[in-house]
Amino acid sequence: MARNEEKAQSMLNRFITLKNEEKKKPKERRPYLASECRDLAEADKWRQQIMREIGRKVAEIQNEGLGEHRLRDLNDEINKLIREKSHWERRIIELGGPNYTKHSAKMTDLEGNIVDVPNPSGRGPGYRYFGAAKKLPGVRELFEKPPELRKRKSRYDIYKRIDASYYGYRDDEDGVLEKVEGPAEERMRAAKLAEWEALEEIKREARRAVKSGEVASVAPAGILFEEEEDVVEEERRAAKEKENEKEREFVVHVPLPDEKEIERMVVEKKKMELLSKYTSEGLLEEQTEAKAMLNIQR
Repeated sequence: MARNEEKAQSMLNRFITLKNEEKKKPKERRPYLASECRDLAEADKWRQQIMREIGRKVAEIQNEGLGEHRLRDLNDEINKLIREKSHWERRIIELGGPNYTKHSAKMTDLEGNIVDVPNPSGRGPGYRYFGAAKKLPGVRELFEKPPELRKRKSRYDIYKRIDASYYGYRDDEDGVLEKVEGPAEERMRAAKLAEWEALEEIKREARRAVKSGEVASVAPAGILFEEEEDVVEEERRAAKEKENEKEREFVVHVPLPDEKEIERMVVEKKKMELLSKYTSEGLLEEQTEAKAMLNIQR
């Protein structure tokens, strides 16, 4: 039995292959300019062809072992096809076809984040990197985000966020402060009311005493008049001074006299005073006698 290679080289098979090639239409080439195409279906066909070429080359560029030069060439070819695709998409829109640019794929970085690549010319996408081309030297740095510099806040920025809430003017709006201060306010109000009622009772008792001619001398417990408050304050001050005196400690650096020594010193002082008094009186008498004798002699 003949092998497949021998069958393919047989005269009949070669004749059939040539006939089939003659029946085929000549292979059409894609127009160099998209503006030369006048048919919408033809323009869509050429766009699909470009898409298939882009997909094939993108799959090829994923291989990191191709080398730097081959990766750069493939990336350039893909970008060239993408620009050509954008020309055909604009031509399709001009011929009344759908707008494919709305659903075009976005470029991503190594982490999968979408990267906006603007074109300086303003027409179509900018230069993009695919697959292993993103890891080439000098390209990786393009996808790295620069560290954000923390800008120092100015005085205007600090005061811009200060409003009434910062100063506590809106604390009553949330209702929390009202719940906390409610019971305390009621207690303070009740205490003040009780004090006021006690004062009113004292005033009524005083009026009744004045009308009846009696003197009300008893005051309710817990109520002090101004005079009583002064007395109480003086007593407190005196007690405090006594406590301070008790707490003080004296250090004597010289011997102190006892009671007998003090009495002796007092007695001696009185004797000296009496002697000085008698001596002064005797001198006065002698002076008066001398003056009298002088007057007589004259």
